Amino acid sequence: MDSLATARFRRFARAVTAEVGALDTSFLGRGRPLGAARVLNAIGAGRAEVGEIRAYLGLDSGLMSRLLRGLEEEGLVTTAPHPADARRRVASLTEAGRREFEAYEALSDARAVALLERASHADDLLRAMDRVALVLGQEAIAIQETDPTSEPARACLAAYYAELAARFAGGFDVALSCDPEAVDMVRPRGAFLIAVADGVPVGCVGLTGRGGPVAEIKRLWVDPAARGLGVAKRLMQAAESAARDLGIRTLRLDTNSALSEAMALYRRSGWVEIDRFNDDPYPDHFFEKAL
Repeated sequence: MDSLATARFRRFARAVTAEVGALDTSFLGRGRPLGAARVLNAIGAGRAEVGEIRAYLGLDSGLMSRLLRGLEEEGLVTTAPHPADARRRVASLTEAGRREFEAYEALSDARAVALLERASHADDLLRAMDRVALVLGQEAIAIQETDPTSEPARACLAAYYAELAARFAGGFDVALSCDPEAVDMVRPRGAFLIAVADGVPVGCVGLTGRGGPVAEIKRLWVDPAARGLGVAKRLMQAAESAARDLGIRTLRLDTNSALSEAMALYRRSGWVEIDRFNDDPYPDHFFEKAL
């Protein structure tokens, strides 16, 4: 890598450090540094087990203990043995801690709004932020099974349909496609899986079954910012694993030649092209895989 690329990276790191207040002794003016504020935020956001918080924030055990002790001394956090395992500890916010968490949330939201209002191309800036966050946090992207009618699932599907409308020469109307029923994408018939990065959905895939040994893969989508990180491959592997759990022995899928990345993934993953098996007007390639 050339020296200019290194200089650009370091300039970016310095700008982010200054913007987020990483070196401030009083993050957002609340009297404590960023590390303590992040621990408080993690607990307020629902992470209770101390080991989970430490892993989420990438802290060593010594620093985690010091930060927790400081928050306890302020009367913002309490810790107690885990009810199922006394060797583990759980943390919770006090009433004062809840008020402090909410204050941080309001200030952080206001800072985000102010930054985006300064940008002449806020959408471009957000897309760049998405890409950086996902590349840096790719190891923490999790695959989760969810209800296909849940809000994260609907958000993924809406983005998927919008992308098809933009990429297909004649557009895309979900009402004209063979859209799977939600009931066919929940166990025991099928499953719906999403990829989640720090609480934000960045991909999805549906396993559509009808109780027999054959099922279909539907609606594979990955956020453009997360592409190239292996998310689609992981989603497909999770869908295949779910299919095996359900006793499904053969998977099928259809796709459109405009989705060249998807077709390449299927061929690399052992899928074999077969004849058309439905009357959906949009796909022009059909695949099958024996499990």
